[in-house]
Amino acid sequence: MNDASALLDRLARIVGAANVVVDPDLVAPYLEEPRGLFHGRTIAVARPGSTVEVAAVVSACAAAGVAIVPQGGNTGLVGGQIPDAGGGELLLSLRRLNRIREVDVDADAMIVEAGVTLAEAQAAAEAADRLFPLALASEGTATIGGNLSSNAGGVAVIAYGAARDLTLGVEVVLADGRVANLLSKLRKDNTGYDLKDLFVGAEGTLGIITAASLKLFARPRARATAFVGLADPDHALTLLKMARARFGQQVTGFELMPRIGMAFVLAYDPGARDPLADAHPWYALIEVSAQQEDGLDDALTALLGDALERELIADAALAATLEQREAFWRLRESMSDAQKPQGGSIKHDVSTPVGAVPAFIAEATAAVAAFMPAARVVAFGHLGDGNTHFNVSQPIGADTEAFLGQWSAMNEVVHAVVARHAGSISAEHGIGALKRDLLKRVKDPVAFDLMRAIKAALDPRGLLNPGKVL
Repeated sequence: MNDASALLDRLARIVGAANVVVDPDLVAPYLEEPRGLFHGRTIAVARPGSTVEVAAVVSACAAAGVAIVPQGGNTGLVGGQIPDAGGGELLLSLRRLNRIREVDVDADAMIVEAGVTLAEAQAAAEAADRLFPLALASEGTATIGGNLSSNAGGVAVIAYGAARDLTLGVEVVLADGRVANLLSKLRKDNTGYDLKDLFVGAEGTLGIITAASLKLFARPRARATAFVGLADPDHALTLLKMARARFGQQVTGFELMPRIGMAFVLAYDPGARDPLADAHPWYALIEVSAQQEDGLDDALTALLGDALERELIADAALAATLEQREAFWRLRESMSDAQKPQGGSIKHDVSTPVGAVPAFIAEATAAVAAFMPAARVVAFGHLGDGNTHFNVSQPIGADTEAFLGQWSAMNEVVHAVVARHAGSISAEHGIGALKRDLLKRVKDPVAFDLMRAIKAALDPRGLLNPGKVL
């Protein structure tokens, strides 16, 4: 029996033979990420069903010197969950770790396992009359372990923060198979280093998150949602300031979208409808949430009336029903998928200070036009937290492969503008394999050295998700 066969035999004894998958047809879905940019190979897919089994699998791989690539729902967009092309790494799927261990309404916390989908976590909170506010378009497939490993953002960061802000504690399997129980429901705990934050956002390179303690919030009793047409991002920024001055933390969503993105969605989705009578250069999707059930629609209507009087907006529609609210959000959440029929798209998940977003979009758009005049910029995202998805669709009729061959050059163009505005090259998608080489160029060198020192301390043999982040 060769070394690989001996390892697979040992893994089968740990997780059961049915959960060591080697059939190429069954393995294939695990080996390609949603954009098709990364394709990998693996010894096998191991599917443990508990933290004890994860720890045993990691121990077995450590003994054999085999690297591990952890994977949740395989919705990541930077290749962090895909093994390399060598075929010598084990893919560790955490989807079977899918229990809601506890929902504590007094502590406003719940403990869930890594394979629980975001939608399932949201439903568990709602069943207890609470809110877990992390919200993504992929929430039906994305898992909590993946969300935490990439420090996912989403549409509600403006009010509640990203995944790291929503995490009270984690349970994590270390590179040698030991389990660190950092689960906690405490809001105050000053007993030394806050170790959980090492693993949230580390993309599985320091340890494998198997469970997490998450913050819950009071479930809103009312929501008011408006779809607004306006001239430019500067007007949108002023409207955001007005909304925050009027509603404070009750502003739970503020999304910015360009007309070209709307046109893509309307062409892509036969069920989509333009909420406004006329086309506008830019749009804002605003959502306000409150505990009181009455008066929220009137308050948002008053804000929009003031904005109209000041000529900040050209038109607006207020959702009168849940169906209309969902239709508004459908336009925003379809914007990424709607770019696919338009050919190749070079993506930039970047952030700047909120006040710099309009200038960033204008300068980056001009820079792209100078580099590739016929390229089509689709800049949209979470204006309330400064996160812009600055995507560039290929020129009409261009060769897709040749266009995508300009990925690095286009990155240089856009990221130079990001740097001028003291921004980040990765706002919510992570580093993975896609931005690994770029990270060392933009990160403070001392900070980068600290990251490498932490990696060396926790994973000295480099067996956890090698080739990702660092």
